[in-house]
Amino acid sequence: MVAMAKDSLNSAVATSEAGVLAVIGTDAGGLAGLPAASLALLRNARLVVAPARLLPELVPWWQAEQAAGRLSAAMPCPELLASDKPERIVAPLGEALAAGRPAVLLASGDPLWFGIGRLLLQLFPPEQLRFHPAPACLQLAFARIGRPWQDASWVSLHGRDPEPLAAALQKRPAALAVLTDPNRGGAETVRRLLAASGLAAAYGFWLCERLGHPAERVQRLAAAEPLPADLDPLHLVLLLAELPPAPDPQTLPLFGIADGLWLQHADQPGLMTKREVRIQLLADLELPAMGVLWDIGAGVGSVGLEALRLRPALALWALERRVGAAALIQANAERLGVRPAGVVEGAAPEALGPLPDPDRVLLGGGGRNRVAVLEAVLRRLRPGGLVVIPMATIEALAELRPRLEAAGLQVSVAQHQAWRGAPLADGTRLAPLNPVLVLSGRKGSTG
Repeated sequence: MVAMAKDSLNSAVATSEAGVLAVIGTDAGGLAGLPAASLALLRNARLVVAPARLLPELVPWWQAEQAAGRLSAAMPCPELLASDKPERIVAPLGEALAAGRPAVLLASGDPLWFGIGRLLLQLFPPEQLRFHPAPACLQLAFARIGRPWQDASWVSLHGRDPEPLAAALQKRPAALAVLTDPNRGGAETVRRLLAASGLAAAYGFWLCERLGHPAERVQRLAAAEPLPADLDPLHLVLLLAELPPAPDPQTLPLFGIADGLWLQHADQPGLMTKREVRIQLLADLELPAMGVLWDIGAGVGSVGLEALRLRPALALWALERRVGAAALIQANAERLGVRPAGVVEGAAPEALGPLPDPDRVLLGGGGRNRVAVLEAVLRRLRPGGLVVIPMATIEALAELRPRLEAAGLQVSVAQHQAWRGAPLADGTRLAPLNPVLVLSGRKGSTG
């Protein structure tokens, strides 16, 4: 029974079915890349619908097939229609299906992945459609550079503004494929948005053109390298995370260092304080020339280490519970040319015990024990000290503010929202970053 079912399936693939449209995916190589079963369907077709770029190939192909004896010399070339304007193919396809005429529609890649398959399923019952996908462009792109892509994310810019790409970059994916729209800037849009996000140093930029075509081209471009003058409209971009090159600390800005220059946690690369928020927190901390700064939930160390560039005589104690955090923060410190007093890998409040009492505290991160951490901080905060707490939710504000007020601190609350310029074909629009609430409390000088 299983063998009979397989034979029946293979027959359906290799031969046309009356009243069924064969939707065949192609790569940039066009007809030359089709497998034998798809070619058999094409030879039997009486109506062929295809993108305009493929239509010039069909008549010579048909003639070559006749010359090779794979088609009868008496069989006329099928009716050919361009699929670039879908509204013009609906009626001819419906008539062919109703009359039982063998019909084939050639599409790009996988017709059911950002292809014409979705439209066809809206117009015709599923039982009248048979899909024969080619490898999708993402599969081909990752195959060409020899990289597994099960961890990859993707974004389509076809007919869309670039906000989804800006949002995806905030998460710092290990690999991001961008389906470009040449009518909206193509690869240049991706490059400009990558630079605007401050991540040009954190990603390799791979340009993939005409995938599947004999003249395909795949190349890695450096950040300052111009796009090819002969860039093909049929292209996509792969952004692959890589270690940013070690900067010269003398050439870095005093603070507000680009996000892409920081070494990240490989398992959660997007969890770092963004540049605009870092700048605000450094101002809110009102850093003294001397004293002790606790950076609790330090992440990659970005705020505390930038504080040392502003106030080199501060004693920074960075605390992060993530395994491997100490080595990462120390590596970032070396890249910035600063030296923290200590980096502790452990959980608050227990790990705070051996630290010297603080003059300033940045209480980041979250977790269920943040109230206990704050209470431990308030017991140790020196007179005149300041605690600054960035938060993502109003629930956290409602939970922590009463603790500061009950302890007699002078409390202030602010919300900060930043936008980054995102390129459009005709200008720039602003892509929002996540808003941040900042709760601050200052202890009295005699408290």
